[in-house]
Amino acid sequence: MPLDRLDHVNILTADVERTTAWYCEHLGMTNGDRPPFPFPGAWLYIGDQPVIHLVGADVKPDNHNPQIEHFAFAASDLKMFLKRFDSAGVTYRATRVPGLGILQLNVFDCDGNHLHIDFSAEEADAAGL
Repeated sequence: MPLDRLDHVNILTADVERTTAWYCEHLGMTNGDRPPFPFPGAWLYIGDQPVIHLVGADVKPDNHNPQIEHFAFAASDLKMFLKRFDSAGVTYRATRVPGLGILQLNVFDCDGNHLHIDFSAEEADAAGL
């Protein structure tokens, strides 16, 4: 049986509200329906798909030796993301994927998790990156 797609990423956080706000404000996700689990959390959506599941933890997780180094999203409207990040003071690093030209905006969320957002070479060229 072949895999279809990555369904979601589960992130532990000591501050569900702050982390929810970060993903909604900076990445444009929406905080949506979540089953009534007996622990705190949130499900963050892109369209009708809950792609990030936040789980409340008693203490901030230790990110010194993560088993997953990063996760990534494909996106469009690079200029909108650059404007959003710049106006909010979100630090990012823009890099091109050698041989493909895809542009990655590498960022860290408010809990220190690394993620990147991938944009087409055409959008990167139009933005001068």
